[in-house]
Amino acid sequence: MLTAYRVPAGDAVAEIEVKRSVFRCTLARVEDEAGARGLVERLRKEHWDARHHCSAFVLGPPPVPVERSSDDGEPAGTAGAPMLDVLRGAGEGLVMSDVVAVVTRWFGGTLLGAGGLVRAYSDAVRAALAEAGTRERRLRSEVLLELSHAEAGRVEGELRTRGVDVLDSAYGAAVTLTLGVAPDGVGRLEATLAELTAGTAEPVVAGERWVDA
Repeated sequence: MLTAYRVPAGDAVAEIEVKRSVFRCTLARVEDEAGARGLVERLRKEHWDARHHCSAFVLGPPPVPVERSSDDGEPAGTAGAPMLDVLRGAGEGLVMSDVVAVVTRWFGGTLLGAGGLVRAYSDAVRAALAEAGTRERRLRSEVLLELSHAEAGRVEGELRTRGVDVLDSAYGAAVTLTLGVAPDGVGRLEATLAELTAGTAEPVVAGERWVDA
């Protein structure tokens, strides 16, 4: 089972010009299909004078993310599919997901042909991805740990030094830390906690969730 994938590090806009046609790619991180389609509609209204608003998006963690693309009136296979291929290949060895790319095109009066369109739409998405950058998103087991106020700071500091993700800290009568660790690392974390608390720690595995690195 895959336990990591890549997402955009931020939103970005990049623009290229090919034979006076302008290709403006808006790239964003989104959580669901409604968010992806909402961006397409917003850009369609914002750039009402453009001829095409082609799109591609990949959503959800592996192994089976949702993928969609649209040529929006361009010749079949010359816009949406090439854009989707660029997104698929942008994960630096991992799956790229939770991303939507919309390329808005203003026609410059010169037909580019199928090959020219494929290159232009692909290059616009590549430019936006280079502007946005990527980051890793990892599957983590959530481990809850209750500590006294007197020892919480020391234990939390030691855990961070050892590379354990501290996802949350809740303060009440005691301090409850929510820790994140790779699913196959729960046993090692339990041993580490036993060492740091002289065997008094009672960690509880609460579930799993995806978190940004």
